[in-house]
Amino acid sequence: MNDLSLNYQLRQPKKNIENPPLLLMLHGYGSNKEDLFSFAEELPDELLVISAQAPLSLGFGSYAWYTIHFDTNDSRKFSDIPEAKIAISKINQFIEEIIHKYKVNTNNIFLFGFSQGTILSTAFALNNPDKINHVIALSGYINLDLLDEGYNQNSFTNLDFFVSHGSADQVIPVDWARKTPGFLDALDIKNTYQEYPVGHGVAPQNFYDLHKWIKERI
Repeated sequence: MNDLSLNYQLRQPKKNIENPPLLLMLHGYGSNKEDLFSFAEELPDELLVISAQAPLSLGFGSYAWYTIHFDTNDSRKFSDIPEAKIAISKINQFIEEIIHKYKVNTNNIFLFGFSQGTILSTAFALNNPDKINHVIALSGYINLDLLDEGYNQNSFTNLDFFVSHGSADQVIPVDWARKTPGFLDALDIKNTYQEYPVGHGVAPQNFYDLHKWIKERI
């Protein structure tokens, strides 16, 4: 659909709910809105599920939220920070549009990210904990360069994270993800961290665990 500022796929709640909880999916680099949306039919019936498509076209049905420099092992130079901050602004606008159009429950919003989508989801949530309640952060990491000055003064009382990573991830090193639980703990943010014996992808057990985590929060 293209009636909002970002192109997206939609799954309406399977139950008649006046103000449904929202689960917004943000795909990874080189993917598109169809990728994570393949999970939509298996997600809890109460959810309004929206999978957004990143605005930067890479051609051949591939999209990105921002440019990635694959020729560096330095995490601080891996991402185009100005582009990523623009993407965060676009996500913020898109969420506001969804709230207005679909009348979702603003006290129960999930961000479901994979890889680049996770990097943006975590940054958005830490910068705007009043707008997001739950983050599913798959195969990504926290990029400190995307956090607003003074973000650590925010109240994170209503925010929690499900974080997972493949122990054999060949794209984003698992060591980068292993820093996340301690970072969140230092901010007193509720979180759970899991690793699975896979590469840069979502193992069946990973989906089972995150599904259970989501269900407990609806």
